[in-house]
Amino acid sequence: MIEKDGIVESVEELQTDIFILKVKAPQIAVLAKPGEFCNIKVSDSIFPFLRRPFSICDVEDDVITFQFNLVGEGTKLLSQKKKGDTINIIGTLGVGFNLLGNYENALIVAGGIGAAPFPFLIKNISEKKNIISFVGGRSKKDIIKYKLKNIIASTDDGSEGFHGNVVELLDSEIHKYDSANTKIFACGPNPMLRALSKYSIERGFACEISTESVMACGFGICQGCNIEGKDFDRFLLVCKDGPVFKAEDVIL
Repeated sequence: MIEKDGIVESVEELQTDIFILKVKAPQIAVLAKPGEFCNIKVSDSIFPFLRRPFSICDVEDDVITFQFNLVGEGTKLLSQKKKGDTINIIGTLGVGFNLLGNYENALIVAGGIGAAPFPFLIKNISEKKNIISFVGGRSKKDIIKYKLKNIIASTDDGSEGFHGNVVELLDSEIHKYDSANTKIFACGPNPMLRALSKYSIERGFACEISTESVMACGFGICQGCNIEGKDFDRFLLVCKDGPVFKAEDVIL
């Protein structure tokens, strides 16, 4: 973990209220692993006071890509950055995905902006793996496909793909995969992750989930992003013990 100033390469609105930010930060980029995140100071002033945590979406040479949705003053300020602007970044942070193992099928399950960490994961998974991306959203405009592979979509309102949520979509396709050689990687809102964790555990699928939480420090000092663990003698911290956990290790 280091703190460095990065230089904005570009800010692009990928689709309505979804942005792609590219920042040149070589000393942080070289440390990055799929599923880790960075804490970004979105303004040079004291407002907003807290940094904002963002998953590492992708890394190309010394440029880190972040994907975010417009939800408040912090992300609004970030969306207005220009090429050449300086952004202070602490990274990389957290525990990412474990890509090792004998599985043949990597099933990505993403809900909304939960698609953010998966381009970098896909880039780092062995080419021998069969990658399928199950992507869900409330409607067609909420489906994010940026740099994903072999996409199957679902929408709550039926405006694109399967009519239902992304866990129901997975259930409709799961008969094609053997739990012995399949691993699920997931990120999205807590209700989705809760349902998916229960589903994967009941059916014997290895599953890792990337969780979200409001954070102050981002590296375990403030103790503000706790999450209940199973079979642990303490609460876990999303920023330090996660954000990626085995589905069976946490209670959402």
